[in-house]
Amino acid sequence: MMRAGAAPVGLARERAEDAPLRVSVARAEWKPLVALSEMRAQWRDLVARALEPNVFYDPAFALPAARVFGADVGAVLVWSKASPCLIGLFPARAERRYGVMGTLTGWTHPYAPFGVPLVDRDEAEAAIGAFLDHVESEARLPNLVLLPLVARDGAFSAALARVLARRGGASVNFAEHARALLAPRKRESYLDHIAGKKLKELRRQRRRLEESGALVHMAASGPAAAVALTDFMALEAAGWKGRAGGAARAHATIEAFMREAVTALAAKGDARIDRLIHDGHPVAASITLRNGNAAWFWKIAYDEAFARASPGVQLTLDLTRDLLADAALAQTDSCATAGHPMIDHLWKERLTLCDMLIAPGAASMAQFRIARPLEALRRAFISSAKTVRDKLKG
Repeated sequence: MMRAGAAPVGLARERAEDAPLRVSVARAEWKPLVALSEMRAQWRDLVARALEPNVFYDPAFALPAARVFGADVGAVLVWSKASPCLIGLFPARAERRYGVMGTLTGWTHPYAPFGVPLVDRDEAEAAIGAFLDHVESEARLPNLVLLPLVARDGAFSAALARVLARRGGASVNFAEHARALLAPRKRESYLDHIAGKKLKELRRQRRRLEESGALVHMAASGPAAAVALTDFMALEAAGWKGRAGGAARAHATIEAFMREAVTALAAKGDARIDRLIHDGHPVAASITLRNGNAAWFWKIAYDEAFARASPGVQLTLDLTRDLLADAALAQTDSCATAGHPMIDHLWKERLTLCDMLIAPGAASMAQFRIARPLEALRRAFISSAKTVRDKLKG
């Protein structure tokens, strides 16, 4: 006979199984992001063990970016109780979105188009559970979480779903979209999918470049990346981004951040700058970043005087062949907009991203039920406003 107040056997067993995950395995704390330079070593170790790599949360990238884009950003740090080991890092800022309610919103910015937090691959669910516990228990933080630009079908999303199911929490996806991804099953014949007519035209354009001057593809990492990065910035500033005021060289703080981040990543082999050199002068340049078995085709610029020869596409094809030859790389994210007219024709896989609104547990479900339709309304309003703005510009 069950005594008064006792839990059913199945529920008691479930709570016993959950207890190590939520209570004894990990502890969490909130710190300003700029203060995390003191723990670079632990942070770098976590990057190497991440369930789902994210170069934009590597300290080599994130700390320089924080000085430009992270004045109000902090991070929930999750530590193992068994050892002084960092097992989770969730960069975020507290935002007021729905009147008195707000969200703890994952940190992304115009130079960081991916928002998956860092969690230890062997302690992922413990790290996620401790993070959600901290959000629910810390009075200074909002009770809801919004993680932007998360891989919908990635390992982190799957682990989060399992943790939420145990906790009685919930999540809903907004702004789902797919961008080009290089994740080949067959590498040798990968580029054969490009339409014959298109490939023939690209070969003709390349011959025209070669006939008018020596054409060389160069890849730089390590110390050589600094010179190559200067070439990239010069090309970017001379093109449409420069005319629009969006080139890095137009903003001293952004140029300094990019130089520091790319140079630091290149020093450990996690950044490469590719250039297409025509007759001794760069006509296209790109920046590719890397963490573990994943890479990000982050930036590209080209000399518009050579636009008829498609130097940006030519360089992308050269880079693609190099990436395909690297057996240690599982995938390369294009970092492009959905439906991009160039990369979508070259890379045939797709990475589906979404913004996840999350109720950490049963205690926050009432707020979640209110916030869910409000978030949908907010996004519909923003979309309508953008449509009106674009029509007025037109």
